Amino acid sequence: QVQLEESGGGLVQTGGSLRLSCTASGNIFNINVMGWHRQAPGKQRELVARIISGGSTDYADSVKGRFTISRDNFNVYLQMNSLEPEDTAVYYCNVYSRTYYTNYTPYWGQGTQVIVSS
Repeated sequence: QVQLEESGGGLVQTGGSLRLSCTASGNIFNINVMGWHRQAPGKQRELVARIISGGSTDYADSVKGRFTISRDNFNVYLQMNSLEPEDTAVYYCNVYSRTYYTNYTPYWGQGTQVIVSS
């Protein structure tokens, strides 16, 4: 099993910044994808950003140029700048992890709330 501990959410004004952090722990041999998704009230969960082994990254069009994802071993970070009210959502850390004996399996954090006031 893998545990994900998230931190960094909160309330910020439009134009402000927040940095989300997520640490993976447990029975981990390797993690090949680490990322962040978000879910706003009444909307489906959507990919915000992900980083793949080797360093390549993907971003949702709505956050390109404002958010930056980075990784340090089993930690993943999301630097969010120029925040907008539309960024208000619960943000979930997501990783694909494997043990020595198993294939990659997705794991989710419990979510951290981000609220951007106008």
